[in-house]
This record gives sequence, structure tokens and C-alpha cells, in this order.
Amino acid sequence: MNLLIINGPNLNLLGKREPEIYGDIKLEEITAKLQSIASELNVSIECRQSNHEGDIVDWLGDASENFDGIVINPAAYTHTSVAIHDALKGCGLPAIEVHISNIHAREDFRHQSITAPVCIAQICGLGIDGYEWALKALVKNLQ
Repeated sequence: MNLLIINGPNLNLLGKREPEIYGDIKLEEITAKLQSIASELNVSIECRQSNHEGDIVDWLGDASENFDGIVINPAAYTHTSVAIHDALKGCGLPAIEVHISNIHAREDFRHQSITAPVCIAQICGLGIDGYEWALKALVKNLQ
């Protein structure tokens, strides 16, 4: 089983950006933790991050050729990107949306997810542990 982990804009700033919301852990540390969990689950993961919507759309468009499922934190694109919604829907792979913070307890504009309706689940508000739960849930869904 091969899974794609996608992180959207500004997640490369984890550890520096708004630590009171996102904590002080860097994306590289999340990636290392996920690699360890993937090893325990006997699955392969590939982690990617981009601040550019088109990169994410391209990755999703090609995902079905090499991957069985997706964990995605679209970050700010959650609330704005019809293109990512369409690419998630079009790739035909099960995806789980993850957010470190509880987007429903933040600013009003963050309450609506354009991408969640084409995902099998959304996990938010559990900090970085949400990635672990998403990975485990996706593996279970694919078995």
C-alpha cells in the first residue's frame, strides 16, 4: 500500500507560524513521525508540501498512477480551492482531510471546507496527532 501525504500553503512554516495555534513542531518532525507510523503499519508514504495550488492539483491528478489513498491538509486552500476539490474528486482515491487546529472554532471564513465533501473523512483540532489518526484510518479503509 502506497499513500500520498499532501500539505498545503504555509505548512512549511510550522514551528514558527502562530505556535499558539499550530504548536512548535516543524513539518519535518511530522513527516518523520508519519514515516515511523507507516513503517509500523507496513505501508509506504510519500510526503509533499507546496505553497502553490497548481502543484497540489498536479499531484492529485497523477496520484492514481502510484498511490492507493491520500491524506491531505489543504491548509488555506481548504476554504477557497474548487480546483483542489475537483482534483480530489477526479483522482478517484479515498482521501482524508486533516487540520491541526479546529477550523470550526476559528474565524468564520474557516468554517466552510470546499474539499471535505470529496473526502471520506475530516479530522481537525487534534493537533499533529490528527495526521496519525488519518493515516491509520486510511489504511484501515483500504484493507
